[in-house]
Amino acid sequence: MNERSEKCAAREREMRASVPSPILLGVLWRDSSRAFLRARRGPAVALFAALAVMLTGALPHASAITHAQVRSSANANSRAASAMEVRSQAQQPSPEIRPAPQGATVSNAVDQYIAEQMHEQRIPGLSLAVALDGRIVKQKGYGFANLEDRTPVTPDTIFESGSIGKQFTATAVMMLVEEGKIGLEDKITKYFPDAPSTWNDITIRELLSHQSGIANYTNGTMDFRKDYTEDELLKLAEGLPLDFPPGTDWNYSNTGYVVLGILIHKVSGEFYGDFLHERIFAPLGMKTRIISESDIIPNRSAGYKLVRGQWKNQDWVSPSLNTTADGSLYFTTGDLAKWDAALYTTKLLKQSSLDEMWTVQKYQAGPNKGKPNKGHYGFGWEINEMNGHRLIEHG
Repeated sequence: MNERSEKCAAREREMRASVPSPILLGVLWRDSSRAFLRARRGPAVALFAALAVMLTGALPHASAITHAQVRSSANANSRAASAMEVRSQAQQPSPEIRPAPQGATVSNAVDQYIAEQMHEQRIPGLSLAVALDGRIVKQKGYGFANLEDRTPVTPDTIFESGSIGKQFTATAVMMLVEEGKIGLEDKITKYFPDAPSTWNDITIRELLSHQSGIANYTNGTMDFRKDYTEDELLKLAEGLPLDFPPGTDWNYSNTGYVVLGILIHKVSGEFYGDFLHERIFAPLGMKTRIISESDIIPNRSAGYKLVRGQWKNQDWVSPSLNTTADGSLYFTTGDLAKWDAALYTTKLLKQSSLDEMWTVQKYQAGPNKGKPNKGHYGFGWEINEMNGHRLIEHG
């Protein structure tokens, strides 16, 4: 189930280890030559790791995982926490995602384990998708998408994303880079000439890789009950002090990605959500869209937080703050499968652009200039290693 509680709690990475919650879980498999497994902190990760072992034995010719997304979207005081995304180093065209018969090829132990963990971890609902070589071999919902009316989770249940949305924002920026409308080394003041002098040395590259120094708005400076225009959000960002000189250090900044969304609007002439729909979601056949409280959205899950052992409805956040480019999307497990399949091709971006996004960016200045940043961050993705294999993910 999704949750739109205050973003200050939702997007803080330490929330990955917060209380158990409903989960959107996708497990996508490739061939064994590009296989690996990634485990992280938090209840959803333990669930995923055990599922990976089960599925390795259950699916023929699948020895490990090359791409997976674990999405937990109803942690206490969290819009989206405990998330994981994995990609292999090799990028090759993959077949279109299409349903495959479900049955003996996937072990019933998966269902049993999920049931046990949902009970143990107090998880109200969970959506699972498993794909092998571009074919969905298991897709199933568990538990409830809404606790009040007992609506069950199904493969069509829509969940709210958190910072996984940053990879879509980064992809949109790289599309504009390929079109010559934005340069990675451009100073941000080229597009926002009224920005403070402290922004004079900030580049687009540094915004994408969290090296801008712009403070995270989750430090308590934002009123999450107030609606903001893009101009007001930009002014708020401009008023924040820099945590460090641009390019000299690394600090995860949702504010930087809010600014990138405003930049996409300024350069393309379209709200970034409309840009994503036209250039990514619609061409790939994804149901993914920007969050909306006013629209009637079939199969939308509800959001909750755990308070002293009891589930409570999520806290209210102003509608405008659920539309920013640091992570404000709805999607299903099927959407994630289509997104994954596209990233094994050059349908959206050139291979050189994908390689740039999936490269740990180096410090641009200061005593550590030329060294990889401490966050192992590219553009909208973290890049690590697991068991000798390249790992590309986001939490």
